[in-house]
Amino acid sequence: MRSHISFLFLPLLIFILSACANQTPTSISTQQDTTTKTSPPAEQTATHPPHTLPTRQAPNTPLVPSQTPEDNPEQLTHYKFEATLNYAQHHLVVDEQIRYTNRSSEPISDLLLIVEPARYPGAFTLIELTWQDGQPILDYTRELSLIRIPMNEALQPGDITGLSISYELNLPSPSPSYYGRPVHFGYSIRQTNLVDWYPFIPPYEPGQGWVAHKPGAFGEHLVYEMSDFDVNIRLSDSNPDLLIAACAPGVLDDDWWRYHFEGARNFSWSISDQYVLSTSTVDSVVVMSYYFPLDSKAGEAVLQTTYESLAVYNDLFGPYSHQTLTVVEADFLDGMEYDGLYFLSKGFYNLYSGEPGDYLTAIAAHETAHQWWYSSIGNDQALEPWLDESLSTYSERLYYEKIHPQGLDWWWTYRINYYNPRGWVDGSIYNPQGYLAYRDAVYLNGALFLEDLRNIIGDESFFDFLEAYSREFDQQIATTNDFFTLLGKYSQEDISPLLDEYFQMW
Repeated sequence: MRSHISFLFLPLLIFILSACANQTPTSISTQQDTTTKTSPPAEQTATHPPHTLPTRQAPNTPLVPSQTPEDNPEQLTHYKFEATLNYAQHHLVVDEQIRYTNRSSEPISDLLLIVEPARYPGAFTLIELTWQDGQPILDYTRELSLIRIPMNEALQPGDITGLSISYELNLPSPSPSYYGRPVHFGYSIRQTNLVDWYPFIPPYEPGQGWVAHKPGAFGEHLVYEMSDFDVNIRLSDSNPDLLIAACAPGVLDDDWWRYHFEGARNFSWSISDQYVLSTSTVDSVVVMSYYFPLDSKAGEAVLQTTYESLAVYNDLFGPYSHQTLTVVEADFLDGMEYDGLYFLSKGFYNLYSGEPGDYLTAIAAHETAHQWWYSSIGNDQALEPWLDESLSTYSERLYYEKIHPQGLDWWWTYRINYYNPRGWVDGSIYNPQGYLAYRDAVYLNGALFLEDLRNIIGDESFFDFLEAYSREFDQQIATTNDFFTLLGKYSQEDISPLLDEYFQMW
């Protein structure tokens, strides 16, 4: 087992350890897919797994059938797209329709659209903006990535309104940098990534208004409300090798790929003419690994780790909520999670050692955990990032504990303790001390907090609480207060010294 990281690669790893980040292809049966169920490599003997993970029976929770707005005033906001991509020219033309439901408890006097592509010079061109009846919207205001639309009459709780927006995207090509903020949106010579590519309506918080934060120098600033998506994609290129990796299964209908994705934070996809695809299935979920040809060994290892992580987290936190889970090798130096899909940096693939004591394995387990801590259970990523990042980092520990206990020493030593983490776990992405202080506090010290919490309240209460937290806040946006209020129902242990040690604002 590799016991350390070469210092030659430390600058790269310090940067890409920020990792906090489907279409079935033309149909799975027609692609050169493989199903891998390989045995894990031999490992050293573990020296300290202090706990034994429980085995849990997943509750039987059938899906709720679709309902009309009249039947269900809590209906999710619905997005529908017709998008035509010219891959070679890096150009996307989109017609988007939004049916928005006011799910808050107070009237809303205006609508807010977040348009992330507008942050890139020349990337976003608005063609037309209308109400659902075709009436043009002329009194909107724009401020960089925001479009604010006044309502003629306030939208009451449970009421629905609709609008249409047509636009073009000229995709950017981000330049690699070890120190600047990675750009997940855009194209490289090997792939195009469509993430946060469409205008969307953020959550509305009664008494506060729209939840829309400015980006920081690091971390994620967007907050997503659960929504339903129908996405139709047409490729105008004649390139027969183009393969779409998306967050939901797709069906080819003439020239259109059609996707339906219910109860999700966002819809993301990637496309390349170089992807190799491997697949496997766990608990009826199809896991897909898209990678570049020279990285087949690492691509298969990512598939294996994602497969194993999904099984572990299904058992501990409750069942994964979608039909597919896609992982894509990213042609940028970062990892990034989206609902139903995550990217894993090419740097991890390039450095893969072939052993479980490896950052590719650890970060793949981390990103898979985000399908619970970020996707199913949302949070304010800008102001309370610990609710997804600390939990996802600690979930790596649970993966190693269950699947590779021999690698647990490596994980504690080189993933956590090597960096001597400190700082307030409940810090925001706007940490003035910089990225390393943010990472050490939120990701790594957050994992230490959860370990200490587990030791104080015991395994039974700890895992009962995590499963309940996942279940009770499913499809919602949870807060730090929600977390600890629910925890109090599962343990009466005094954790105030722990809160004083790790939390600034409690």
